[in-house]
Amino acid sequence: MRVRRLIPARGPSLLVNTGLAVAVLLAGGWAYTAFTAPETASAGEARTVPVSRATVTSAVSVPGSVRSAATASATFATAGTITEITVAVGDSVKKGQVLARVDASAAKRELAAAEADLDAAQDAADRAAGADDSTTQSEAAVTQAELKVAAAREKVDGATLTAPIAGTVVAVNGSVGDPGTSAGGAATGGATGGGASGAGSTTSASGDGGLVQIADLARLEVTAAVPEADATRLKAGMPATVSWNALPGATAEATLAAIDPNATTANDVVTYGVTLSLKDRPDAARPGQSVQVTVTLDTSENVVAVSALAVTSAGNRHTVTVLDNGTPVVRPVEVGLRGDQLVEITSGLTEGDRVVLPSTGGADPSTGGGGRGGPAGGGLTGGGGRGNR
Repeated sequence: MRVRRLIPARGPSLLVNTGLAVAVLLAGGWAYTAFTAPETASAGEARTVPVSRATVTSAVSVPGSVRSAATASATFATAGTITEITVAVGDSVKKGQVLARVDASAAKRELAAAEADLDAAQDAADRAAGADDSTTQSEAAVTQAELKVAAAREKVDGATLTAPIAGTVVAVNGSVGDPGTSAGGAATGGATGGGASGAGSTTSASGDGGLVQIADLARLEVTAAVPEADATRLKAGMPATVSWNALPGATAEATLAAIDPNATTANDVVTYGVTLSLKDRPDAARPGQSVQVTVTLDTSENVVAVSALAVTSAGNRHTVTVLDNGTPVVRPVEVGLRGDQLVEITSGLTEGDRVVLPSTGGADPSTGGGGRGGPAGGGLTGGGGRGNR
């Protein structure tokens, strides 16, 4: 018997497969074109910003730290073994309050002996006067004895340490039984820091900082180091702003109070120390906190200004690129005050002109980007940062 083999027709199936292959090729070609096509013309258009009036500010910004404006380091005027310490760190003290004592036994014996010698010298002077003898020598002896009594009494008084200023105890550098180092017969305390009461008294240390250190925590100031290039432009009385690193949003107005006359060099970098007085301060402000200090060097208000990125400078020649009927045109300009964010234009531009920004580079300051050494967010309302005219 003959077996007939059935062979399926290829016509329709072949057409379907061919159609699918074409569809796949078309899809692949579309995908390649979509991901490799050039950017649209709008993406390559020049970035521009308008010329407008604004306040241009030149400033220098540096890190700083908070400290007490009045501090004192107290030590004994008389050497001896510490027998009593009446305060602890954190205690509030008044000026003249007893802080500690040393053993005054030897000083008291010396005072008693000096007083006995004074009595004897006085008796000798009285006998000489009664006998009508010369009293010159006996009176000189009395004077010497009186001086010795005064010196001995000072030693007794110096065995008690008192607070040279009112404030808060921030350190106690010793304990009962330790030797109380004397200040060589000087006063019982002194002060350091800006305008502290008691300044001028000699301070010595039990260790390096005196037995008791006191700070007025109600009077704070800020210190910072300014690079020499900026320090030459600083003057006492300049306004400043202080912001606290550990207190988000906390700021205070300040005034540049003093500039160190001598420079400090570290790692070949020359800086000058500055001190700023605070007009106000956050409640949580404490000595030792880190801050950012921005000193305003100069300000020009309501002037024609453009983004600093738009100005190209070569020596004393300054130019900007302006869109003139859609065509970029280089135009010379004269500049005034320069900030990192904005530049004052004194001639060459008018309000409403549109200047071209570089197609590559940093953020556009006209949209609020901060500049080196200046506060962020200046935009067209202000140009912080280092600058000069």
